[in-house]
Amino acid sequence: MKTTTISALKPLCLVLFTLLFFSCKQENEKSSKERTSDLNQQIIEKAVKNEQTNFFGNNTIFPQIHANLNGMVSEFIWQIYEDKSDNFWFCTNHDGVIVYKGDSLKHYTLKDGLGGSAVRAIIEDDIGNIWLGTSGGLTKYNGNTFTNYSEENGLIDNEIWDIEIDKNGSIWIATVGGVSKFDGTTFETFKVPKPDVPKPKPMLSENRVSDILIDKNGHLWFVNDSYGITKFNGNQFEFFTTKNGLTDNNVADLFEDSQGNIWIGTFYGGVSKYDGNSFTDFTKDGIIEGIETYNFCEDNKGSIWFSAENFGAYRYDGKSFTQFTTKDGLATNTIQHIFEDKKGQLWFSTWSGISVYEGETFKDVSDKEPWTK
Repeated sequence: MKTTTISALKPLCLVLFTLLFFSCKQENEKSSKERTSDLNQQIIEKAVKNEQTNFFGNNTIFPQIHANLNGMVSEFIWQIYEDKSDNFWFCTNHDGVIVYKGDSLKHYTLKDGLGGSAVRAIIEDDIGNIWLGTSGGLTKYNGNTFTNYSEENGLIDNEIWDIEIDKNGSIWIATVGGVSKFDGTTFETFKVPKPDVPKPKPMLSENRVSDILIDKNGHLWFVNDSYGITKFNGNQFEFFTTKNGLTDNNVADLFEDSQGNIWIGTFYGGVSKYDGNSFTDFTKDGIIEGIETYNFCEDNKGSIWFSAENFGAYRYDGKSFTQFTTKDGLATNTIQHIFEDKKGQLWFSTWSGISVYEGETFKDVSDKEPWTK
């Protein structure tokens, strides 16, 4: 079931894929998730100018092995989200946000009032507002209109990477420039102290916070760009780095499971689990393959899923890991997001469309949800 290579691509796609993925990952040692918007924009503009996208149909740059929402997704989907009204939201890397409201797909971009073309985060508040973290600031959608908030309104930086809502309804916003807290009216800059890390190598900015986790106790966990993790319990800060247990200071993803364990995915040190006292290092101990790990998701059976760049997806049932790759039906072994819907189906967004897992096999999502074609 193991594989380490990406499916064979047609010549044109291979060139583009190499530019976007391998050059960023191998030459610059950056993840596929860490490409800058400028690089993406340059390549897309060149492709459109040369009419190369027509080779694949619609607006999609890469050959679509599985469904890509009628060609609306030119690169990949950062987040898939199902709101309280059963609407599906697809947050893309370049093409705004796409929403399925039960009868058709609606595509929202800058011209419709969206704050930015890249949408990396989404969350719904208690009264049904959808909040989107974009490359152009924070956007609220109330069901009818978009309202945008930016640096002009007090946001610390317009380039947003994550948003979370605490038990008091305050919105915590992780950006390239640090963290803002928003009460719905006023933005407050929240200074996240960084630990002493020798020779840090930030991927984008030394002030960037790329992920926020609010655990079941209400404690805040912040992922600092190459400075490990900063935890705030409301009174004091605690740091996690390679000095006290992390396998890598370049953390990619944080997730709390139903048992209260904190799962940590990194760019160069694989995946670990922290139980509040000690770390279990699954990659370092040779249990799984793939040093670049993220996209944690807990399914309705309590199993933990995550992706390992170029190694597909893993499922942990509490005892052992099972690896899934293209041999098992995944569109590619490079996964951008894992999401479980209310039906219990697991969605996998990839560079070549969306795959779905229903408990036995992986399929093209359009086989299960025809509206995604």
